Amino acid sequence: MIREIIVEELENLENPILVDVRSEGEYQEATIPGALNLPLLNNEERAQVGTTYTQTSPALAREEGLKFISPKLPDLIKQAQIWSEQGPLVLFCWRGGMRSKSLASVLDLMGVPVYRLQGGYKSYRKNVVEFFEQEPFLKFVVLRGNTGVGKTEILKQLKSEGYPSIDLEKLANNRGSVFGDVGLGAAPSQKKFEALLYEELREIKDKGYSYIIVECESKRIGRVTLPVKFYNAMQQGTQILVYDSIPNRVKRLVQEYTEIPDSLTQIREALIRLAKTLGHKKLEQYNLLLEENRLADFTQNLLEYYDALYGYPNESSLEYEFELSQIAPDRAIQELKNFLDKEVAVQIGISIQADEI
Repeated sequence: MIREIIVEELENLENPILVDVRSEGEYQEATIPGALNLPLLNNEERAQVGTTYTQTSPALAREEGLKFISPKLPDLIKQAQIWSEQGPLVLFCWRGGMRSKSLASVLDLMGVPVYRLQGGYKSYRKNVVEFFEQEPFLKFVVLRGNTGVGKTEILKQLKSEGYPSIDLEKLANNRGSVFGDVGLGAAPSQKKFEALLYEELREIKDKGYSYIIVECESKRIGRVTLPVKFYNAMQQGTQILVYDSIPNRVKRLVQEYTEIPDSLTQIREALIRLAKTLGHKKLEQYNLLLEENRLADFTQNLLEYYDALYGYPNESSLEYEFELSQIAPDRAIQELKNFLDKEVAVQIGISIQADEI
């Protein structure tokens, strides 16, 4: 029997296998994070059926869709049966319409237990949009500092030790600069990015954390934009300065980018976007450094540009609520953990108690 389920009930299922039956294009654009793709119609077939639906008749479009789907049914069923061995199947399409209903009906006839998500992906997307329209978020702890000081390393280390950190640049698949997409490939769509961020935030809340640690970002990271209220909450959080020596920063950045295949070609292409800002003479100097493989000199020159752009101190400063020197990374991470455990958590606890009075 086909069982209908709403988005909020998904968390009640043990290891649900989400199956997006939309076309590969729809799936790539946005889906529920973790969902597998089992398209009934591919991109071209969906476009053709859609054209028939709007220009001829819905009845003829359904017949056309059936002709496309029928030869695929054995393979679709076989794949669904394999996945069903790992957990309960939850099928969805755009609005919980004909595509998910038709495959669910066939699977039910074949004895494969199946759920169908009411409202489809659209209902999930509605939850995401409403979530980011609400306030307040949890308390933010924001790492600030110039390029190459190791903020991302800190976030990874904290997360590995159970602290509630979110790497926004990883979710956006972009490092947040002109060279942000070097070696990373395609960035997610705005909807996909928001879904990934939504899931991370929900997990943090569900685990009972009272704060979130993130790196300071502008409103836009590559091709995606941070939700407005999320971004505003970041600006109001606890601000932590991270700084390091120029040699350490240069070493860190050279190591990161030289590990990327064909990185120099991509860096040269990205440099073109700085032509108006730097001027052609400076750009020629940078390209010459690359041609001569003087990567440390190239990186140090760029740091001078980015340090002036971002304007964070490269030394101790009283402007921030806490600061970390990455000269000794192990000591820095321990100092930060002590601060989070003794200062941030305690302050938030006091604030919560005051609100309850």
